[in-house]
Amino acid sequence: MTFVLSLFLAIGLFAPQSQAAPTSPAPGGATPTGVPAGTAPADLAPPPAIGDSRADAAPAKPDGRKRLSPEDLAPQPPTTPFAGQSPADQPQAKALGLGAAAATPCNVGDFTSRTGSALVQQIKSVDLQCVNSLFKIGRGDAANAFRESQMTTVANAVRDAANSYQGNNSASISQLMLYLQAGYYVHFYNPDVVGSYGNGLKDASRAALDAFFANSRSRDVTADNAGPLARAATLIDSIKDSARYLPVAKRLLTDYDSATWNPTGMVYAVTPVLTQLYAGHRQADFLPAVKTDPTVLDALYTFISRNQGLHGGTYGRTVYEATNELTRFMQYPELLPRLRPYARTLAQLSAPSGPTMYQRGSVTLAVRWWDTDNCSYYGTCDDPAKFKAANLTVKHTCSPSINILAQSLDSTQLAIACASLNGQDAFFHAVAKDSGPVKDDNNGTIEVVNFHSSLDYQVLAAVIYDINTNNGGMYLEGDPATVGNQPRFLCYEAEWARPSFEIWNLNHEYTHYLDGRFNVYGDYDAGQVQPIDWWVEGFAEFVSYSYRKVVNDGAIAVAPQHTYKLSELFDTVYAKSDQDRVYRWGYLAVRYMLEQRRSDVDAVLAKYRAGDWVGARAILKTTIGTRYDADFDSWLTKCAAGACATGTPGQPQLPECAGGDLRKLDANCVRSNVAATTGNYAHFYVQVPAGTKQVKITSKGGTGNGDLYYNPGSWAYTNSYVTRSAGPDNSETLTVDNPQAGYVFFSLYAQQGFSGVSVTSEF
Repeated sequence: MTFVLSLFLAIGLFAPQSQAAPTSPAPGGATPTGVPAGTAPADLAPPPAIGDSRADAAPAKPDGRKRLSPEDLAPQPPTTPFAGQSPADQPQAKALGLGAAAATPCNVGDFTSRTGSALVQQIKSVDLQCVNSLFKIGRGDAANAFRESQMTTVANAVRDAANSYQGNNSASISQLMLYLQAGYYVHFYNPDVVGSYGNGLKDASRAALDAFFANSRSRDVTADNAGPLARAATLIDSIKDSARYLPVAKRLLTDYDSATWNPTGMVYAVTPVLTQLYAGHRQADFLPAVKTDPTVLDALYTFISRNQGLHGGTYGRTVYEATNELTRFMQYPELLPRLRPYARTLAQLSAPSGPTMYQRGSVTLAVRWWDTDNCSYYGTCDDPAKFKAANLTVKHTCSPSINILAQSLDSTQLAIACASLNGQDAFFHAVAKDSGPVKDDNNGTIEVVNFHSSLDYQVLAAVIYDINTNNGGMYLEGDPATVGNQPRFLCYEAEWARPSFEIWNLNHEYTHYLDGRFNVYGDYDAGQVQPIDWWVEGFAEFVSYSYRKVVNDGAIAVAPQHTYKLSELFDTVYAKSDQDRVYRWGYLAVRYMLEQRRSDVDAVLAKYRAGDWVGARAILKTTIGTRYDADFDSWLTKCAAGACATGTPGQPQLPECAGGDLRKLDANCVRSNVAATTGNYAHFYVQVPAGTKQVKITSKGGTGNGDLYYNPGSWAYTNSYVTRSAGPDNSETLTVDNPQAGYVFFSLYAQQGFSGVSVTSEF
């Protein structure tokens, strides 16, 4: 059984140093003062109260997926609003009684405590939204609500209501059918709890559907009939009976068109047919039934061809998805002779750009996978290049290392995207504590490919880049050891957030690039010899949420469930794990390790950076093993109680630096509430012990914009420094390797007056 939702999954795999100024000389020809390292601050003239009047001379410059099988790459399932949950919350849906808000609270106990006619009456007494809430019923209540005897009772009630169906929901037949949908959905995910479903329930469900479709009122072209008809059509998929109801599919594709959709809502009945056909390919009796009577293919083609005028409008996506379901049958050689003329005509009726491009893309992909040697027959051989040239027309350089190729971004949106990407580098390096790119990594630039919507990504990215797009974005690393290799990641605008502007997973995918360049040796496949996805995806989630200062509500929501031990999460493999384990639990595992077990993270990363996958695995499974499981479990409780919604993710809380001189930074301490007005400085100095391998100074938080400068011999100014970090806010980091013993100097220069900033010193 398939329960198809429109999913936006944070899927993807794998920055350069943040605006690092030249080490010497400083911008504009200014040179360091040359005061010997070790000169005490007291021996130097005090820093002026007002910033140097000289302007900063010039802004500093910031420095594979596996190929999937054709089955994995097949056109995506239709996004029917009835597959597994209620329809989209749209005005028309509400008018049809398909998505109305609950009138009264819904109590799960009202269903789990009743059987027989009492259960039926309870279901009929509540509104649809109440029944819809049962899709999310807890495992503890699932059996009492949806065990086979309960479901059979409801199926029989649907049959009785169908026999006397009056073309409307006066007998609450929609509630009863939605309850059956919920039961099949919950059983699909929790069969161990709900118990087995046998032939008795299957027969009862068939009898209910047979009675409904046999009733002449089920063919009414009215808004009153649209809701119950849509529920019945969706139940076909729920009970895995696509072959038996092929005649219904043909009828719904033939009886209704755009003239009836808008005033009556019949589109809600047509769309589940596409899900029925999609699901059929996984049912043993479906293909033989289609081969015996292939006229369903003719009905699909006729439906698509007569609705060509809908492209670009409200119902254009339905026509595109119908094209997906027609061309999906091209995978069967026996059906190709019948389908080739249909596919060619649909290709000829569409183009690589404009409102018909999704239809054209559907045909192009089907030809690529199942009839590629005959692409000239369809006229699609050159479509990848044509689609790219026609749609990815926006080209923009964010920095020498970041280029954007986009379908539709204006100058303001490009500026927002570039600021987010450029500012992420410092945060990444502060968390990763890397010492530069891993060996043999030549991926010095990244191409960010952005599509205008999730649908554009789904179709255009698949055509142009030959990838699976049933996800929320993807990083294509290539072989970083190959000179001239161009890594890129693909993402898209979150159309559901409009009018706000957001590129979905922009920072998640960029983290994959940074992680692959600075933390993980080799290409994507190289790291897959041992389970590494707990880090790859968990770290991308962690950096994305933490850098953007967004609370990961999804991860916090699963934390109190204590589903996994930490030692189990080290075994996460993307291809074999559900989305919660990969992303939400991956985030929790990585955050715990960074906050509580930093030295272990450093040890593992040292192995990842060297490509020593076996060595990294030994640390995780032998050195660490189950030692931290109990502590992780306790940490999850604290996380759920609010600890994960406050504080600085991934950073242990450091003590305040001691002493009355607020300019003095010691090892592993923080100066809080640092402030300066525009054009002024907050100066700091550090006394470095002999033999220190690294000093790292980090600023974060607060308001305004402070840039961090370093000078080894004297107070650091905008015209007297050797390196700096100058991002768009206060998130700056400078790391000095092998510093000379003695005093070294840092300062925060107020490009824009700042306050409430924390400055951390670690060495």
